[in-house]
Amino acid sequence: MIAIPPQFIALAASLSYALCLVSARRGLHYSNPITVTCVSLIVHTVTLWTAVLITGGIPEVSTPAVLLFVIAGVIQPIIRFFTYTGVEKIGASRSGPLRSTHPLFSTIIAITVLHEQAGPSVLVGTVLVVIGIGLITYQSERRLSMSRWWYVLFPLTAALLAGIAHPIRRYALGISNQPLFFAALVGLVSLFCLIVYLVLPFNRPRLSWNRKALWPFVAAGLAETLGIFLVITALSIGNVVVVSPFVAISPVWVLLGTVIFLRDLERLNARTVIGTCTVVTGTIAIS
Repeated sequence: MIAIPPQFIALAASLSYALCLVSARRGLHYSNPITVTCVSLIVHTVTLWTAVLITGGIPEVSTPAVLLFVIAGVIQPIIRFFTYTGVEKIGASRSGPLRSTHPLFSTIIAITVLHEQAGPSVLVGTVLVVIGIGLITYQSERRLSMSRWWYVLFPLTAALLAGIAHPIRRYALGISNQPLFFAALVGLVSLFCLIVYLVLPFNRPRLSWNRKALWPFVAAGLAETLGIFLVITALSIGNVVVVSPFVAISPVWVLLGTVIFLRDLERLNARTVIGTCTVVTGTIAIS
């Protein structure tokens, strides 16, 4: 049996995530981020648990690994909601590169908390990421009012949480290597947390159902489900520093998808393209 390299799996995941953002952007023209988050988690849970049952049921796994993936599952709906909110507020082509800066935050955590050393490539990569973010967000500030510059914090916060979640997943998979089951578990925990949030008695965004948004949201859910499964599979056979650079290529695919599928909703210019390429290059250098 031929073993598939983790880099190839991660590259496929980057394409899946790009399809997710592009499809979500289409549906968000008719609905809102909390609705696409709900639809994507339902798709995630139903799809992967069906796969678990078909392939033999729940495997024997270590309790510590389960607890770590439960933590990852609690974080996941926040990541999705902030990701989709960023797509709604500043567009897929600008939100995508910011969302893909998660290796930057992983590296910052490793340096400040674990006291790891930063080599020249990390420092150069950090500078490139910051420059790329500046190029992308500067255009957003021109298009939006100055009071809304903070919209960029949605994808950046999602990136920060993803930067925390990836090492957790990698460590847990080193204890029990069951990527399909754990990917399904993340979906179930995430959906449960979202349902609890929706039924709590305080002001929150309301679900907005629109038939024109349904199929783009389902497509986004399928693409993100595949992306999460592929990332967890890649992490089960490769290190974070091997997987992250290839997942970070996702913004390049988002740019192509924007040109092909979102020309009526988003416009690209040289600043966005250069900023995206700079962020991707810097992220790969950091990783």
